[in-house]
Amino acid sequence: MSSGSQYCNLITAYLLHNYEKRGIKVYQEVNLGKTIIGKNRRIDILLVTDDNQAFAIECKFQDVKGTTDEKLPYAMQNIESLPIPGCIVYAGNGFSPGVQHMLQSSEIAAHCLPDKENLKPGTATRELDHLLAMNLKWWDVAIGNKKPINLSDIKL
Repeated sequence: MSSGSQYCNLITAYLLHNYEKRGIKVYQEVNLGKTIIGKNRRIDILLVTDDNQAFAIECKFQDVKGTTDEKLPYAMQNIESLPIPGCIVYAGNGFSPGVQHMLQSSEIAAHCLPDKENLKPGTATRELDHLLAMNLKWWDVAIGNKKPINLSDIKL
């Protein structure tokens, strides 16, 4: 992958492949309000559910060292300032160790690198899947194949 727009397209394809059956619509480059410094905000991906819930996604792909390190704290503050839930999805090996740590420890950042050949959920997409589950109340996504516990199952 060589560009941020290719990464955004990969994330969009992943969302549609796995969640379109839930009635979602996915839009790219949506103007939505103002940034924290008063500029017009453009969201990379806006996911809208059939019951009008929305989730904003900013995509950050960095495979070589560069200026993304300086831009990420600003991007995170912008996502936090949105009046709708959202996150930053990221991938690539070009983030500095400090920024990598900041992303890994953030509740609004999700490492996500789907396999573009099959687009199936797995360990490489789990963080985004869990953020979607928590924010859109898609509990089956987080629970997976687990069965509920019955009192008779518990040995005291």
